Amino acid sequence: MSALARYLRLWIAFARFGLLRELAFRTNFLVKIVVEVLWLGILLVFYDTVFQQTSVVATWSAGEYLFFVGCYFALGGVLETLFLENCNEFADLVRSGDLDFILVKPIDEQFLLSCRKLDWSTTANIIMGVGVMIYGLRETAWQFDALPVLLFLAMFSCGVLLSYGFLLMLTSASIWFMRNQSLYEMWWLFTTLMRYPREIFRHWAEPVGWFFYFVVPIMLVTNVPARTMVKTLEPRLVGYTAAATVLVLLASRWFLLFALRRYRSASS
Repeated sequence: MSALARYLRLWIAFARFGLLRELAFRTNFLVKIVVEVLWLGILLVFYDTVFQQTSVVATWSAGEYLFFVGCYFALGGVLETLFLENCNEFADLVRSGDLDFILVKPIDEQFLLSCRKLDWSTTANIIMGVGVMIYGLRETAWQFDALPVLLFLAMFSCGVLLSYGFLLMLTSASIWFMRNQSLYEMWWLFTTLMRYPREIFRHWAEPVGWFFYFVVPIMLVTNVPARTMVKTLEPRLVGYTAAATVLVLLASRWFLLFALRRYRSASS
C-alpha cells in the first residue's frame, strides 16, 4: 500500500470516529450548529444594513461583497473542521507530556498533530458559505466561465493551505510558551483581517493593508479567491498567492520540526 493511500485511510478513520463522537452528544452538536447559523445571520444583517445606505463599499457591490463573505465563511469552516481543534489542543499535549505518545508513533508528526480530529459541527459553515456565494453570484448576474471557476477553486485551496501554514506556526510556538491563549488571539486577529477586502485600507491605513497582503500575506486568503471569481482577474496576484502558499507551507513545516526538536519530553 502506498504511503498516500495509508494516510488517506487513516484520515477517513479519524473522520468516522469524529462523527461518532459528535453523534454521541447530539444536543451539543445541534447547539454548536445553531450558534454558527446565528453568527452568519448576524453578519448578513450587518452587511445588508450597510448596503441599504450605499451601493458600493470599497469598489465592491452588494453581490460581490456577499460572495466575499460567503468565501470567508466557507474557508473558515474548512479550517475549523479540519485543523483548529487539533491546534487548540497542542499546548495541552505539551504541558501534560501526552505529546510523547504522538511522537513515538510510526507516522508523520505533522499529520497526526494537525489532522487527528475533525469537528463535524462546523461543516455547516462550509455549506452556508457556499450558499451565500451562490446567492452573491446571482445578485451580480454572473455568467458561467470555466476559467474563473477553476482558478477560484485553486485559489480557495491556496487560501486554506496558507491559513493552515500560519496556524501551524502559531501552534508550534506553544513548545516554548506552554499556553497558547495569546497566540490564538493573534490567530483571531488574522481571521478578522481575512474578513475584509484590501480596498478598505486607505489613506493612513494603506501600509497596514500592504503589510498583511505582501509581507505577512494573510489577507490573500479570502481576497484573491473572491477577486478571481467576481472581480478582474490578476495573473500576477494569482501567481504570487501560489508562491506564497508554497513558501508558508515549507516554513511552517520547518518551524514545527524545529520546535519538536526543542521539546523536552515528560520523561526527560
